[in-house]
Amino acid sequence: MGNRRKFFDFLLPSSYFHLNSITSLNTQELKIGSWIQAFRLRTLPLALSSIGMGGFLAASHNAFSPVVFLFCCLTTLLLQILSNLANDYGDYVHGADHLDRKGPKRMVQSGQISLIQMKSALFLFTFLSLVSGLFLLYTAFGFSSGFLIFLVLGILAIVAAITYTAGNKPYGYAGLGDLSVLLFFGPVGVLGTYYLQAREFSPAILLPAISCGLFAVAVLNLNNIRDIESDKAAGKMSVPVRLGRNKAVLYHWILLTSGISLTVFYTLNNYRSPFQFIFLIVIPLLLINGRAVKRYTTSAQLDPYLKQMALTTLLFVLSFGAGNLLS
Repeated sequence: MGNRRKFFDFLLPSSYFHLNSITSLNTQELKIGSWIQAFRLRTLPLALSSIGMGGFLAASHNAFSPVVFLFCCLTTLLLQILSNLANDYGDYVHGADHLDRKGPKRMVQSGQISLIQMKSALFLFTFLSLVSGLFLLYTAFGFSSGFLIFLVLGILAIVAAITYTAGNKPYGYAGLGDLSVLLFFGPVGVLGTYYLQAREFSPAILLPAISCGLFAVAVLNLNNIRDIESDKAAGKMSVPVRLGRNKAVLYHWILLTSGISLTVFYTLNNYRSPFQFIFLIVIPLLLINGRAVKRYTTSAQLDPYLKQMALTTLLFVLSFGAGNLLS
């Protein structure tokens, strides 16, 4: 009986075994709140941006599939939550999250979720991501060659989500997080979503796809600028740690200006109507974000602009998509 109890303690938070007591109900409420914080819900709009861009591009080519699009959204949300949980786990294990760290409280660091419980959650969300992805691919392709190709991409996405900060050699600690985010939030996410619906590839849409990736990298860069001191102490060689703060700010401006410029270039080359330029409404928001990164230095000052940049990216996608549909 004792061994069985230990097994279930590994799989589920311990409060699940005491649902009949008032104390455990309070503990369970605390656990639910802790898990919601660990999911980092504010990152989810950014994760959906690349899927939205792919969906809008498919719709503008009369190839939109509601079922495929919804499964794309579900799979992406599960992968993003998996990545967030792995980040909470990995940064604690590798020392980036510690008592002196500035920024939002992490759940393993604060002791609200144990390492074993977080590891169990990683297994759960890996399984859920895989199942959702399989349903997505079967809906889009059936059992064809496309199913196998995208299955490999899906497995790579799961591996990338976990090994960013978790594992023996997390690539985020080597400064490769920016490249991974650019690829998976840009070309892979956008072109993948488009192809799953349209069953074709258009080289021109690579430009707005890269724009999505660049804006996602800007969110990561802002996060890494905020955590530059604690990352440096933990040996996490993010791009801001390697460049230093001043050059990281310049890098941030390059990401913002390149992201908007590529989509302007795409629109000029695929011009049909002035409505296509509605996405330019995000330029003031990008300027606000860039100025904030340059001006503010404390974690408390910078943290709100992470959410602002994520929502700006989502607004960019929605306005771009609306403009193309109206044209």
